[in-house]
Amino acid sequence: MQLTYVFSELGNGLRRNVSMTIAVIVTIFVSLTLVGMGLLLNAQADKAEEYWGNKLQITVFLCNQNSASSNCVNGEATKAQKNEIEQVLSTNAQVASWRLQGKQEAYEKWKEAYVAEDGTEQRVFESIRASDMQESYWVQLENPERFQNIKTAVATQPGVDSVRDLRDVLKPIYFWMNVMKWGAIGVAAFLVVAAVLQVGNTIRLAAFARRREIGIMRLVGASSLYIQLPFLLESLLAALLGVGLAAGALLVFMYLVIYQMLRPTSNIVAWVDWSDGFWAVGWIAVIGLTLSLVPTLVMTRKYLRV
Repeated sequence: MQLTYVFSELGNGLRRNVSMTIAVIVTIFVSLTLVGMGLLLNAQADKAEEYWGNKLQITVFLCNQNSASSNCVNGEATKAQKNEIEQVLSTNAQVASWRLQGKQEAYEKWKEAYVAEDGTEQRVFESIRASDMQESYWVQLENPERFQNIKTAVATQPGVDSVRDLRDVLKPIYFWMNVMKWGAIGVAAFLVVAAVLQVGNTIRLAAFARRREIGIMRLVGASSLYIQLPFLLESLLAALLGVGLAAGALLVFMYLVIYQMLRPTSNIVAWVDWSDGFWAVGWIAVIGLTLSLVPTLVMTRKYLRV
């Protein structure tokens, strides 16, 4: 009998506040979807850093006739200078392996990577020869996080034009991934606040609409939990629907974008997988239930005075 009354009040509350309930569901859905996207972007950034970190190399470019570095005052790197550089690489404990890339190999790779449709750029492309390229040492490190020592050691060697660390190349990628991640989380935070406020308004309106029934229940000695239960169930239902929609959106994104578009066509990085997707879904479920039920408990205590 008591449960019948609770569910009856739940149905009445949903009918009375259908527009507010829909607004709460939509706000929870949008905010949790953005939170989930932020979590996925964070997981993707971690995977990218780990993946690229294990493959990052230091590239030591040698002087050629066009180099303007202070180490290249004598022009092309000599055999003796190369021997000294190789000695540094061979004796440094941080170097796992190294190889010398000749000018012809560098030229062939450059031709594969360089595409010019503009006529002027195409003429510049055709004017470049293999002799214009730089020889370079490609250095694999024992620990990619400890690169500064070997970078400093070779950068000052005669015959070295420059030392490139791929972290400099990847820095813009990490930057924009962080911008998108924190942007999504920042917008989600505002929407979470909006969802909390909407839950509070919904409870306040529902309490006002049921003030007569609540007064009667107080007079007959109904417990606090019994009076609060219909409101808690109403918030729980809205939270579950919002979480369900957000979880569905994240999983659809994982399937269509990650597994259908990115994974089959690009292997430049380790992409997030289903375990990361379900991890994000788990977190948004916890957040969704918390931001719905906690305000409900607080507001019912305030407006129902139980």
